[in-house]
Amino acid sequence: MPAPDDRPVIDTSAPPEVPVRLVDDFTPDLIDVGAHHLCPGCGEPIAMRSIMEVLAEQGLMQRSLAVFGIGCYTAFSNNLDCEVLQALHGRAPSLATGAKRARPELVTVTVQGDGDMVNEGLQEVLHAAARGEAITCVLLNNGVFGETGGHMTATTTLGQRTKNTLEGRSSAEHGHPIQAASLVAGLDGAAYVARGAVNNAGNVAKTKRMVERAIEVQLAGAGFSFVEILTMCPTGWFIETVDAPDYLADTIGAVHVGGVLKDTLADA
Repeated sequence: MPAPDDRPVIDTSAPPEVPVRLVDDFTPDLIDVGAHHLCPGCGEPIAMRSIMEVLAEQGLMQRSLAVFGIGCYTAFSNNLDCEVLQALHGRAPSLATGAKRARPELVTVTVQGDGDMVNEGLQEVLHAAARGEAITCVLLNNGVFGETGGHMTATTTLGQRTKNTLEGRSSAEHGHPIQAASLVAGLDGAAYVARGAVNNAGNVAKTKRMVERAIEVQLAGAGFSFVEILTMCPTGWFIETVDAPDYLADTIGAVHVGGVLKDTLADA
């Protein structure tokens, strides 16, 4: 990424010689409205797009159910052309469990942030995984409570600045970050566990493949599937938007390392 002073400057004092034109509308079919109210540079809309693209491409539009936790991403639920249930803070896996048991034919996906899942409801996702519930849980991890001002969560990495750790998270004062995907992978009921990111095109493509595999595992009835997605939050990180992808790689990504942690179908 070029330094700020090296970026090209576009002269906007006059209209462009060649007018801009819309090549195509690349909004996924299951996203009604592409515009959203999340901060510029936020990675959560990219993650949501990947999930919706997978459901559409696999022809699952008419049998998909999304269960949302509470966070910045919750506002995005109004943009989706699929059934959405709103859970209480941290309780999305339990609500999804009930829906899936009542309607086994549904493809059930939960969407939670790190504050919602790891701080408020870690026991919910761990017990769902231990029971081997045939649901897919997605964790959007940016290391901050973005919706409530950007303070530290249980996944915040050591040294990471947040609203209440301005000098960086300290292990002596705040403890160590919880790696949710690693916890889930250690449970026998978990059939597929992976951790991706959306800070560059390559990682977006890898993350989408992880979501695809998680849905395949659910359709096969093999057990619980889990995808953690590292997302950018420049507002909560106190950095410039253009610096957020590299910051993610250097801080959160250096601790919550990406990759497939478990795939029982592939190992069988």
